[in-house]
Amino acid sequence: MEPTIFTKIINGDIPSHKIYEDDRTYAFLDINPLTPGHTLVVPKAQVEFVWDLSDDDYQAVMTTAKKVAKRIRDTLQPSYVGQKVVGTDVPHAHVHVIPFDDPAQFNRHTGSAAEQVDLSQIAEKLRF
Repeated sequence: MEPTIFTKIINGDIPSHKIYEDDRTYAFLDINPLTPGHTLVVPKAQVEFVWDLSDDDYQAVMTTAKKVAKRIRDTLQPSYVGQKVVGTDVPHAHVHVIPFDDPAQFNRHTGSAAEQVDLSQIAEKLRF
């Protein structure tokens, strides 16, 4: 199986703005964020769909998503923090954790270059 871009990120072959890592999961800022702080949580196991993860990996991804959401809420203080599981853009299970103040921000399909900020600054605030 060819490594996905997420596997390459996890392995350090492609740089990322990592904000969290444990033995089963890796969380990093989306390079096309819907809003500043938009984070992807991925399992270290390369499995295409979230529902095909082992129960332990699924639980680990959701536990990490919860930790990241709380960190985003406490650090960036958005009105809301939402979660999306889409599964169409990269064949590697992942959960989007997205801070937003207006539902229109959460419901967009792609990030807006005008709203992108320096990812390294956001990562520094969120890293734990």
